[in-house]
Formats: sequence, C-alpha cells, structure tokens
Amino acid sequence: MRGLDLARARRLARHAGLRFIELPPLAAAADPALARSVSPWVAWEYRLLPLELAGDRLVVATDDVRGREGPALVRALTGKSVEVVLTTSEDLERRFRELYGALDADDAAIETGLPEREDVHPGRGGARPRLGEILVGRGQVSEDEVAAALEEQEHIGGELGEILVRTGALTRRQLTDAIGSQLRETVAQLSAIRPDAAAISLIPERIARVYRIVPLAVHKDTLFVATDGPIGESAAAEIRTHTELRLRPLLAPRDEVDRMIARVYREAQVQVATADLLNRSPDESALHVLSWPQRVVLTAFLAGLAVAAVLHPIGTLIGFNLATSAFYGAFSIYKAKMIYDALGHEFELPVSDQELASLDDLELPLYTILVPLYHEAAVVPKLVGSLARLDYPQSKLDVRLITEEDDDETRTAIAALRLPANFKTLVVPDAQPKTKPKACNYALLQAEGRYVVIYDAEDQPEPDQLKKVVVAFRKARPEVVCIQCKLNYFNRTQNLLTRWFTLEYSAWFDLFMPGLDAANAPIPLGGTSNHLDRDRLIEVGAWDPFNVTEDCDLGVRLHKAGYRTAIVDSTTYEEANSDLGNWIRQRSRWVKGYVQTWLVHMRHPLRLADQVGWPAWISFQLVVGGTVVGFLLNPIYWGLTAVWILTHAHVIREIFPSIVFWLSALGLFVGNFAFIYVSVAGALRRDYYGLVKYALLSPLYWALMSVGAWKGTLQLLYRPHYWEKTIHGLDLPSRESAA
Repeated sequence: MRGLDLARARRLARHAGLRFIELPPLAAAADPALARSVSPWVAWEYRLLPLELAGDRLVVATDDVRGREGPALVRALTGKSVEVVLTTSEDLERRFRELYGALDADDAAIETGLPEREDVHPGRGGARPRLGEILVGRGQVSEDEVAAALEEQEHIGGELGEILVRTGALTRRQLTDAIGSQLRETVAQLSAIRPDAAAISLIPERIARVYRIVPLAVHKDTLFVATDGPIGESAAAEIRTHTELRLRPLLAPRDEVDRMIARVYREAQVQVATADLLNRSPDESALHVLSWPQRVVLTAFLAGLAVAAVLHPIGTLIGFNLATSAFYGAFSIYKAKMIYDALGHEFELPVSDQELASLDDLELPLYTILVPLYHEAAVVPKLVGSLARLDYPQSKLDVRLITEEDDDETRTAIAALRLPANFKTLVVPDAQPKTKPKACNYALLQAEGRYVVIYDAEDQPEPDQLKKVVVAFRKARPEVVCIQCKLNYFNRTQNLLTRWFTLEYSAWFDLFMPGLDAANAPIPLGGTSNHLDRDRLIEVGAWDPFNVTEDCDLGVRLHKAGYRTAIVDSTTYEEANSDLGNWIRQRSRWVKGYVQTWLVHMRHPLRLADQVGWPAWISFQLVVGGTVVGFLLNPIYWGLTAVWILTHAHVIREIFPSIVFWLSALGLFVGNFAFIYVSVAGALRRDYYGLVKYALLSPLYWALMSVGAWKGTLQLLYRPHYWEKTIHGLDLPSRESAA
C-alpha cells in the first residue's frame, strides 16, 4: 500500500484496529540502537520502521496493513514483542532516510555476502566512520586506550576491536554494536532467537563452523543468517552450492555466534568428533579391538598352541621361551642402542637464542592451545598462571579450556578467574566414548590457530616454547608436521615413585625419542606438548577417540601418511604421579592404548611395511609391541626364577635346556642392565645427579609397570575404551579435585 496519504492512513488504521501516528522530522541525531534493531534491508523490503525500543518491546511503523510476514520476521530475529502502528508513506520514507542515511530502496535489494570483507557496504551515507572514533564517541573507551591498541596492532598485528576486547577495555557485545553502527547493520540478540529447522538444513555444519555463519530464518527468497562480520566471497560461494536464496546477514558477537553454532549443530559436531576417523579409515580406528581377520588368526594361533601344548608340552614351552627371550633381548638392545646414539649426539632440531630474538611478533601465526579438563578445579589457577607466562602475544593465542558437560565444578573454577577474551571455555556434550581424544577432536572443530598444541591441566611449559616451535617449523623439512617437546616433572623429589617416574621420562624424552627421530622411525608421541600443523592434523583424521593412548597412535598414523615428527629442546614440566593407586590406573591406560595401537596398525602387516619401510616396521614392533610384551613377561619369568631357586623343580630345567637357559639368562641380564643404564643416562642428561642412586632400584619400578600392564591388557577384554582418570593436584598441600 505504498503512496498511502494521511486521510487513507487514518481510515485504514481505524478499520484494522491499529494505532495511527504522524512522524515529525527527527529533532536530534538518530538513535544508533534503534537503527540497528531492524536491518535496513528488512525495513525497506517489509516497509517496517523502528520507532521505539524499550526492553523487550519494539514499536514499528508501516504503511502496509496487509504485511504479516514482516512483523513475524522481526519478532523471530530480535526475540522482542512487536507492536505495529500505521503512518503515511511520505512520513515513513522520510524517516527511513533520517534513520538509515543515504540508503535507498535500490540499495536494499543488493545481494549481500558477495564482496570482500572491506568492501561489503561501500558508499552508504558517505565515508565509513572509523571503529575507534565510534567507540570513543560513545564513551566506551578512551583515546589513550585506542592509541595503545593501535600501537600494539602495529607491532603484533590483529584487529583493533579484538585487541580492545582482550585487554578488557571493551566487551564483545560493545564491539559488535560499534561494528554494526559502522556498517549500518542490525545487531541481533541471538539468545532470544530460535533458528528455523528449514534454515538450518540449508547450511551444513562445516560451512557454519568455518565461516561463523548461523542460519536463522527463511522468508520468501531470503535466508537470514547471523555472523560476526561481513560475509566474504569464499563463504558466499560455498553457501551458493547449497541454496540459491539471497543472504541477509545480522551481526552478533563472536562468542554468541560460536555458542549458537554449538547448540544448533550439537549432534553433527559430536558425530564428527567421534566418528570422522572411523568413517574415513575404519581400519585405523580402535572402535573394535580386533578385526575379523585378526580374530581368525588369533583363534587359529591359540588353537595350534593348545594342540601343540597337549601333544608336546615341553617342546612347546621351550619354543615359547626361545621366542620370547629373543624378542625380549632384541627390544632391550634396540632401546639401549637408541639411547646410546642419542648420548653422543644432539638429535633435536636446534633453535638458537639469536633465532628467537629475531622473531617478528607481527609475523607470528595464531596458535591454538587445547587444554582438556575433567574434575580439575583444584589445578585450574596454576594452569592459567602457566599459560599466562608464555612468551607469545596474547592476541595470537587461541586458548580452549575443554570441559565435559557433567563437570560443573571445573567450569565454576574457571568462571571465578575472569579470564581474558582469548580464553574460551568449551563444553563437550555428554556422549560416549568419554575420552580425552574425543574432547580434543570436538575442540579442534573450533580451533582457529595455524598450529595446535595440547597441554594437560597441570602442565608448566617453558615460556619460550611456542616461539621455539615456530622457529623449528620454519626451518624443518616440509614433511615435518609435528614438533614434540620434552616432558619432565616439577615434583620429582616428592617421593620414591616420583623419582622413578622422573628417571623414566628423562630417558624417554631426552634420549629415546630423539634416537627414534634420528633413525627415521615412528615416534609414539607424548600425551602433551606435541605441536601440530592443524591442517595436516585434520587431514590424517586427528585423534582416535576410541584409543586411550591417542598420542602414540597419532604418531604412527603421521608416519604412515609420510609425515615426520621432530624433537625440540624445550621442556614442559608436569606433575609426576605420587600416589601408587593413581599411578597404576594411569599406567594401565597407557599400556592398554599401546596394545590398541599395535593391534590397529597390524591389521594389515604387509601394507604397514610398504607404507613405512621395513626398518620402521621393525622399530614399531620393538617399541610399541616390545614395551607391552616386556611388561607382561616379567612377572612370569620372575615367578619361574623364584620357583627354581626355592624348589629346583625338574620341570624348570626341562623347559630351559642349555641354549634356552643361556639365551634367557642373557636376556634377563641385558634387559635389567638396559633398564638401569637408560635410567642413569636419563638422570645424567638432565643433570639430576641426586636421582642416579634411585636408578639402581629400577627393577622394583619395573615390577610396578608389570602390574599396570596386566591390569590394562585384561581391561581391554571387557572395557576397551574406558578412560582411567588420572587425579592431578596431589602435590598440593590441600586438594579439592575429585577422581
């Protein structure tokens, strides 16, 4: 009903039961909040003019009493009750110009989402005001704060608004309101909006996540979406492959967009985090403990072994002893050789102080830190302090604190700290399997950094670690997509168990892993401080949510894909497990995961050899398989030795004829010597001279390892994906963390 004059407008208002008002010219500048309450395109297309915004009530004027879709759309998008009043067409269009500037009806029909970010709305109402000017004009920040943010932007890069949010000068809602004013766009209140299912079905989860676009509603030939900024060409091009509808963006704060995406696409994101690797490469998933061919082979082997044991019991036991002794000795010698080689060389990828000093903060990439947390309220303050000490621009850190849906206590502890804007708390939906790798996969969907690293709740990385890794990636070979930093313990002298644990880690990360790297062998990654190229990580399927030692498995899969891992001389200090029961739970999970990893990658033994080469194949058998076999065999042979010493049973002599006896004795000697040797070597490498004497007691620690190994291996039969929770904070004087 355009062209509605005064007389007809009054008459129609009475007939429709609407209030009629005349709109005098605005006596003052237009209220920005009022202008942003309804998008200019919605206003023009549906002939709706916002007049008054009061709490949850929005008054809009129109000259079209027949329009029903417009008020319904405004109500759906704003979450506010809408009161419609009638006015004349002349008053309506004059007020349009006063409220929205130079925008006209033709401008309103232009499709959005096609231009690049900086050219989305050229020419509306003259030159676009600067963001800093808008914020200062509103009194939300001072000129000094803007100047400081601009100076930081010059040195390290980033967006002005994001810097102001990170420093606490501005809230994210205030930033979005200012951007809306700058672009003359409507700013939506997403918390009050319930997106239409029809709109959601038009945009796949991946597009919504990658481009931060939430479909809200479909009206006529228009798809309304929420976004945290102008829609770029690449996003628009991908959306066009799914719908021909015109795009109409509404601005919303980034965190609100992220929360709505997580809410709207909850099931889809859980499915990706849980089943992406399984769907892409079923044979590389640990969902099933054994494949059908493995079950057939294992059944045939056990049946053959049983028949042989019945027909030739002594001969079978002799053959078993011969095979296990040979394998045990080979593993011990291989491990000792790797460590011996590393003692005489520096196999780590070198990063000099000069290279660190020459880094330009402006060129540093965005870095995502994933921190999986579960019942970790007691250690959260220490964790945040450790991350705050990292020598890396905070505006280039994307920190994701990953919590489980049923862990309110940890989220409460996080909320009490009032973390900076670059710290984001993620809530992983409660779904099986409830494992660390599944939680990390879920967080990876939202990670923004070029590089990704996992830190555990109690980790204390050296401050320059991220910068060292950036330098290492820049100078490494192209196939290096993972940098493993070393792990060690800050509470190494708490008790005897922590001393043993420190000796083990010192040898493993300071000597054994660099030796494997130099030998071009698959590297079983540590559970933390492995820094990964995000795109390559996603390419290989990220972490296996069904493998409880996901780090070891990922290291092997990277090697199979033709990628390599390098070691950098930077240490993350963790809390050594000081409680025996807690330590056994942790160790049993590790061993269970090693068995899972060995079984997964041995589903096609010849294919594995073709992928990695025979030397790496043999290394995989000795390192992953040998670690487990050694732990499992120790109690058996210790028991046989004890029986012989106490009883001199004739059967012991029979199953250990001369050649087997000497081979087994040699394996026992080599194995124990190697274990003590590597423990001493690790202590000396770290200059932990006070721990050397405890290495002589290492066989006792080996016995504890066997307890954990048998527990984990047996648990694989009835709870293959159960995650044995490790309690942290045992070094604290008082602790409130729960198991």
